[in-house]
Amino acid sequence: MDEKKNAARGREPLPEATKDLLRRLAAKYETASFADGDPIGTLALAAEGADVEALAFVAAALSYGSRKQFIPKIAEIAAMAGGDVRSWVAGGGYGAEFREGDGRSFYRLFSRGRMAAFFGVYRQILLDHGSLGAFLRERGAATGLAAVETVAAAFGGKAAPIVPKDATSACKRLCMFLRWMVRDGSPVDKGLWSGWFDKRTLVVPLDVHVLRQAERLGLVPPGAGATMRTALALTEKLGEAFPDDPCKGDFALYGLGVDEAAATR
Repeated sequence: MDEKKNAARGREPLPEATKDLLRRLAAKYETASFADGDPIGTLALAAEGADVEALAFVAAALSYGSRKQFIPKIAEIAAMAGGDVRSWVAGGGYGAEFREGDGRSFYRLFSRGRMAAFFGVYRQILLDHGSLGAFLRERGAATGLAAVETVAAAFGGKAAPIVPKDATSACKRLCMFLRWMVRDGSPVDKGLWSGWFDKRTLVVPLDVHVLRQAERLGLVPPGAGATMRTALALTEKLGEAFPDDPCKGDFALYGLGVDEAAATR
């Protein structure tokens, strides 16, 4: 009975007041200053003329846990690569630091051996296709869910949990990377793939913090898990407020959390 009630609630249109709140929050928080302290800010570490997409993919993959801990790790990789992650990976330069079978931790659950496996698969994609974007385009994976599924399948669990083994979980970091690459007209996201990838198909990056705010606004039913099914349902609801750009709602939910924290101080 509860499941039926939750399903019915999910089909109800968003109240206009909720849509207005989401739009106001998105306008307030989607500004250039958003990048300060956010993992997307690490893309500034790319050397002049270097492929930003490659650094973005690695940065997103490492964006797990505390920002204070993973952002220095992203910076460490950028420094190892001399700011040119694509050339460093494609040329096998990562092998000087990361070797498969090395169980020493690089960052939390990410061992050096697992990082080597991650870079190994990514290197082959770069050698075969030139870029991850070209790989997805050649595969016809030009929607959010298809892109996540295609990347996960390409890595085949060899680098899990750096790259999810499938699209069962919310795949927050992959969805975040896609947001960075696809959304155009943003002071934050880069829009490098906007010419061939429709931002209306992106899936909102879902983690426990976003989920908490989504529950508060009635965008997802109470007790919904951080799964791809929930992420897709949340994206559909955000599309009611932002029909041409559902992932704009990601900034609104982030902002709601910031405003809530400020109000309790």
